[in-house]
Amino acid sequence: MKEIVVSGENENSRLDKFLLKYLNKAPKSLVYKLLRKKNIKLGNKKASGSEILKEGDIITLFLSDETIDSLKEERQIKKCKINFDIVYEDNDIIVADKPFGMLTQADRAGGDCLNLRLLSYMKEKGELKEGFTPSVCNRLDRNTGGLVTFGKTLRGARELSLGFNEHFIEKYYFAIVKGVLEEELVIRAYHKKEGNKAEISLKLSVGAKETATEIFPLVNNGKYTLLKIKLITGKTHQIRAVLSYMGYPLAGDTKYGDRETNNYFKGKYSLMHQFLYCGEIDIKPENIELKALKTMKIKSSCKNKLQNIVKSEFGVDLRDCM
Repeated sequence: MKEIVVSGENENSRLDKFLLKYLNKAPKSLVYKLLRKKNIKLGNKKASGSEILKEGDIITLFLSDETIDSLKEERQIKKCKINFDIVYEDNDIIVADKPFGMLTQADRAGGDCLNLRLLSYMKEKGELKEGFTPSVCNRLDRNTGGLVTFGKTLRGARELSLGFNEHFIEKYYFAIVKGVLEEELVIRAYHKKEGNKAEISLKLSVGAKETATEIFPLVNNGKYTLLKIKLITGKTHQIRAVLSYMGYPLAGDTKYGDRETNNYFKGKYSLMHQFLYCGEIDIKPENIELKALKTMKIKSSCKNKLQNIVKSEFGVDLRDCM
């Protein structure tokens, strides 16, 4: 027999969902059979699996240790070097600064990614719990750097996802573009994914979806402009494609950019990727009762070459722009 005390991060989970994660080698049919035969009880009472768990609930498995072990497989998480900054961390969430060139989550081929490294970090700290697998809650393209959120607990992951869906979590990006922009504007356009590239138009077409991008020019040197950008919608390559369509391609962007601009930044600063960086996350959960998230502004430490590029081109400190 084994008793499991439900922790805060599994509160509000369905019992059957929790059991399928805890007994991760057990077929779904077997889990429901064990519930029907009262081999698994909740609060010492028969359960169907649809019950919503509360912190402190006791789940009892009337099974031998050998049987339980045969129905579980320990997560194999490769130990990784922590080569990124953790900008913020509490009991429920982490905000990490993803390096340029690193995937946020593994692709079909598997391999290295920020999510795996954060899981390794939690395992080293002894913070991985049974019944829930922590995960990143927003993504950045491989060649876009900056802040990524990570739900350490179910509560943290749910509230981060709610925050992005309900728009009380706002992400701000910083970019250098070719051309001079001096006035704030909101660019509304239509976005369609064609293969591995986005197509932008000011007219609605079949399959296209509306996008909105808020632009805040910070400083220019007569040839290039440093922008602060807020995504109102979030589509594939939205910032890169929209700015290119409007005639302001990103420095270093080989897919949507300008060759002369890219060669300049590559030659002078060895910039091998687009200058697009998520440097600030604002959380404003006003009038929403949450346990994991509070009102705060999280800023990057800017420990990368972008800081030097901004100082050289515009004479300002990128951190002062956040």
